[in-house]
Amino acid sequence: QVQLVESGGGLVQPGGSLRLSCLASGFTLDNSAIGWFRQAPGKEREGLTCQSRDGANTYTAGSVKGRFTISRDNARNTVYLQMNSLQPEDTAVYYCAASTRSGYVCYDFSPPESFEYDYWGQGAQVTVSS
Repeated sequence: QVQLVESGGGLVQPGGSLRLSCLASGFTLDNSAIGWFRQAPGKEREGLTCQSRDGANTYTAGSVKGRFTISRDNARNTVYLQMNSLQPEDTAVYYCAASTRSGYVCYDFSPPESFEYDYWGQGAQVTVSS
C-alpha cells in the first residue's frame, strides 16, 4: 500500500521550532521529487518547498525562505521539514507530497504545484500561538 504518514505537528510559541517528518511506504523516495504544502483556514493550498529527485534543485517560497528547510533521508524513506522562527501566520495544516512522474522536475525558481504530485500525507496541524 502506497502512503505517506506525517508526524511532528503541534502547538508552538512564536519564535519556536518544529520538525515535521513524512514516512513513505509502498514506494521509494529516491526516485521521487518531494514537496511540502500548507493550507491555512480560508486560504488556498500553498506550495512551500520542493526538492528534485537527485537533490540538486530546491525551491523555497519567499514567505518561509531562511526559516524552513526541506530534506530527505532515502535510507529511512523519510522526508523532513525543519521549521524555525515560527510565526502566527505559519499556522496551517501542512502536507508532504511525492511525485514519481518522469516529466516533472522541481526547479529552484518555480513553486511546486499540487497537480504534479501523486502521493500525499494526511496533513499535520501546526499552530503558532502564545
